Amino acid sequence: MHTIKIREARPEDIPQIQIVRNSVKENTLSDPALVTDADCHEFLFERGKGWVCETESQIVGFSVADLKENNIWALFVHPDFENLGIGRKLHDCMLDWYFEQTKEDVWLGTSPKTRAETFYRKSGWQETGVHGKGEIKFEMTYNNWKNRKS
Repeated sequence: MHTIKIREARPEDIPQIQIVRNSVKENTLSDPALVTDADCHEFLFERGKGWVCETESQIVGFSVADLKENNIWALFVHPDFENLGIGRKLHDCMLDWYFEQTKEDVWLGTSPKTRAETFYRKSGWQETGVHGKGEIKFEMTYNNWKNRKS
């Protein structure tokens, strides 16, 4: 079994973060060029904070919370490392940090009929409508998160 470590993202992680982002089978980007390294840097270090999951010096998952838009910008795990609890660890680490910064509700969008949709429902996110091109919009409140953790 690989040793799995969650840590804060660093600027030099961006190339590997992009590899993970472009490896996923669901919630894929229509064009990988839509999310640039500069975008990653802005969301990771100016708008919010990001975390990576590392095993043997390879990044296999990452999450990013955006304080500016009160949004989960990203939570992705490489397909080869799914179902190991990595997504859950990244999710919980990110939300703990987010709600230490603000009590504002946080939202995200994800494609319907995906494992991500199921994951967020099980994690206590509430469906609040539609976002973007037919994505489900989910929200998490400070109280819902704190009550889940207690």
